[in-house]
Amino acid sequence: MRLEKCWFCSSTVYPGHGIQFVRNDAKIFRFCRSKCHKNFKMKRNPRKVKWTKAYRRVHGKDMTQDATFEFERKRNRPERYDRHVAEETLKAIKKIDKVRVDREARHHEKRMKGKKAQVQKEAAKELEQSIHMVKAPAVLQKEPSLTLPKVYQKQTEDRMVE
Repeated sequence: MRLEKCWFCSSTVYPGHGIQFVRNDAKIFRFCRSKCHKNFKMKRNPRKVKWTKAYRRVHGKDMTQDATFEFERKRNRPERYDRHVAEETLKAIKKIDKVRVDREARHHEKRMKGKKAQVQKEAAKELEQSIHMVKAPAVLQKEPSLTLPKVYQKQTEDRMVE
């Protein structure tokens, strides 16, 4: 049983599924679903379509270089069946999958490392700019400590002094 890759989105195409398009120069394009086929016919670039694997790799959202990807490559060389080798291969595949999952998790953590601080900073800035929508201006003049935390008040006072 041969599992192919979709030309457009790089997902797996199982036997009996998907669409196959053969160009005049005998180049074969396999698609996992009609969505990929239609995008191909519209001449869309997979690197510019956000939901594709190519987009995620180009924009640093997925890992691009890893030794575990070497095992996924297609090989057209027939191998003589050996039960022991097949057994060892299946064990190795499980280990490789575990390694890949761990590396992807680390990649994701590294990518999202500064995200929380950035979100908090943006939220504080938005609150600072549009505090009048939360509290009435008269209340703010009477008691400014009701709205902003002390840290942000000091920063805003410093900015006003400058």
